[in-house]
Amino acid sequence: MTDTTTKSAGFWAWFWDLANPTRFLGIANWLIPVLATITFILLGIGLYLGFSAPQDYQQGATVQIMFIHVPASWTAMMCYSVMSISALGTLVWRHPLADVSIRAAAPLGAAFTFLALITGSLWGKPMWGTWWVWDARLTSVLILFIIYMGLIALARAIEEPTAAARSLAIITLIGFINIPIIKFSVDWWNTLHQPASVSRLAKPAMDAVFLYPLLTMALAYTTLFFTLHLMAMRNEIFRRRIRSMRMSAARKFENQPVGKRN
Repeated sequence: MTDTTTKSAGFWAWFWDLANPTRFLGIANWLIPVLATITFILLGIGLYLGFSAPQDYQQGATVQIMFIHVPASWTAMMCYSVMSISALGTLVWRHPLADVSIRAAAPLGAAFTFLALITGSLWGKPMWGTWWVWDARLTSVLILFIIYMGLIALARAIEEPTAAARSLAIITLIGFINIPIIKFSVDWWNTLHQPASVSRLAKPAMDAVFLYPLLTMALAYTTLFFTLHLMAMRNEIFRRRIRSMRMSAARKFENQPVGKRN
């Protein structure tokens, strides 16, 4: 019990240490080049394995789009899950960097979702004979993209970050309902998408020659997201500091006598 309590106390101490932007920036400045290097290596390996894989007996060469499309879809959902955890950080723990995390992640999630939609259309045209169908999986992913764009618009519409934080967090949590819908849409409804062939308790249905490149690309997308997320959070912290300095300078200017203003 004592060891458990000590570990828990240590975690929360570390958790609140990150509330100090200067400490967070120090950690981010160390992690970013490390994650970027890992991303570069994984992308190189994943792309080599993926585009040197044999053609599928049904899909032909178009199966290689899978190595771009599927990790993009996974990352889009993972990004929103990170935002939802950050939303809890805003509403429950009042963590100062939670709102920074949401604002930094939203454009990244929109980009990954857009990539998933585009590559999905490119993949679907030769397979289904159409660029788009309104089935459950495609529609729910499109809704995810719209949610991302709405959050970005809301964040930019309210200039004061503190005033927008609560609204962003609440809407983010409401939007999380869409994530399990995306995940289980192929099981709940009759869609053109195939059921899960990787995330299964039993042996994956996918052949190893396609599975290993796909998992490598998924890891590469994951490290890419966290690299870009840390960079975006760092930029958001700098932006807020500059805004605070400008507001402070403006207040000092307004408080000066009219004759001493330059």
